[in-house]
Amino acid sequence: MTVSITKCSREDLPRLREISIETFTDTFKDQNSPENLMAYLEKAFNEEQLEKELAHSSSEFYFVYFQDELAGLLKVNMNDAQTEPMGDDSLEIERIYIRSQFQRKGLGQYLINQAMDIAKTHNKKRLWLGVWEKNENAIHFYKKIGFVQTGAHSFYMGDEEQTDFIMQIALA
Repeated sequence: MTVSITKCSREDLPRLREISIETFTDTFKDQNSPENLMAYLEKAFNEEQLEKELAHSSSEFYFVYFQDELAGLLKVNMNDAQTEPMGDDSLEIERIYIRSQFQRKGLGQYLINQAMDIAKTHNKKRLWLGVWEKNENAIHFYKKIGFVQTGAHSFYMGDEEQTDFIMQIALA
């Protein structure tokens, strides 16, 4: 099994947009209206938005490859790039998306480990993320590796307000 990870740059924007739309759609299309899903995709993953996120000095994107094939992505935020004011000692995992054909191969854990390494490099004390309350597989995965729910916040899928659980893990 060959797994590798590379940091994304501006040149990766078309592939970043493509895999973001694909993985988000695959994960959430069955639980959301087509209109709300499309509205979210157009807002979150348009080229201008992704380019702005890529350029932010406190955000980083990574591609994960399985057998040299693009399998998923990770986006982490620090400092003022975090989507909630969690403090300068925290690192947010904003996106951790794996293509459906690559799920259950350990890549999620691989990306969590990458986020932990990034956090430790930047002297962060904890990781946190938001996960949709109805995404039971993801919640189970995060709990299994030690994340605990510490709160909740609103997430808008188009015009529908949804609840994301905030989950955190302290770093040793």
